[in-house]
Amino acid sequence: MRLFLAIAAVLSVAAAPAAAADVPVTDANLAYTGRWTTEAAGAVPHWAGGYVTAKFTGTTVKVKARDTVNFYASVDNGPDVFFAGVKGVVALTPSALPAGTHSLRLSYRSGDTIFQGLVLDAGAKTVPVTLPPKLVEFVGDSITYGALTSKLALSAYGWRVGEQLGVRHTQIARSGYCLVAASGCAGQAAQFFRTDSTGDAAWDFTRYQASAVVVNLGTNDVGHGVSGPVFQVAYTKLLRDIRAKYPNATLFAFETLKQRYVSETKNAVAAAGDAKVRFITTEGWLTTGTDYADGDGHPNDAGHAKIADRLAPILAPLLGP
Repeated sequence: MRLFLAIAAVLSVAAAPAAAADVPVTDANLAYTGRWTTEAAGAVPHWAGGYVTAKFTGTTVKVKARDTVNFYASVDNGPDVFFAGVKGVVALTPSALPAGTHSLRLSYRSGDTIFQGLVLDAGAKTVPVTLPPKLVEFVGDSITYGALTSKLALSAYGWRVGEQLGVRHTQIARSGYCLVAASGCAGQAAQFFRTDSTGDAAWDFTRYQASAVVVNLGTNDVGHGVSGPVFQVAYTKLLRDIRAKYPNATLFAFETLKQRYVSETKNAVAAAGDAKVRFITTEGWLTTGTDYADGDGHPNDAGHAKIADRLAPILAPLLGP
């Protein structure tokens, strides 16, 4: 009887499933694009359009979410699938993947946007990710953020351009933002240099260097009473301040779609005295009504696609094929 129980115990231990493999947010093989910080609760993406990329072995992958969150996940370069109102350990592969090495990209939309790591199959592991060496940063307001589009940042022109050119990309943008700070309107002239879209903590620009920066600001300044001369001085200073952080980047001043502060923006580009600071004209890029979600304010998905198709060839010589 004792022998039988001993054998049964051994068999029971042998039959116990192996523990899943936890991947912490500090795993050296996780690649973060954009302004992320690691805190006690997990890795936090700041601003819009940041994402984390991983490569892993095994046949399944799950992500850990502290509380209710909305995010997009792309497995093996597939479509960005929307996970709405999920929390806990969230399975990203409802069907098992083929054996081998796979890729994952996560981008958060709203809610408790704290990445707490991955869960892989027992015995599976992460492997190093090879990211494109070049990165383009898009600076702006609700248009650059992708407001009123189907996937917000993922539908916006900046994300689309980055994907078309096969480079890393991030959007330092938020709805309602101006170039010049005013009552009810945060100013990117200062906020761009901070870790988060709100708050005063300075961003550490040694974390990554942009190859190109596209600035699309001025749409909201008119409504906040910013004069032309004040706008021009602020734009000139912003370009010079960005240059100080990114010595080798090419900077682009994007003409607002409403053609506001056009001469002031051009003058700021000229005043920069820098051959790698350029102006992008946007006249005729979009059609009022057809390409907008709200008449002529915020481009719809098709409008952002048109902007990306115009902008990508301008950036391509600097960023990729």
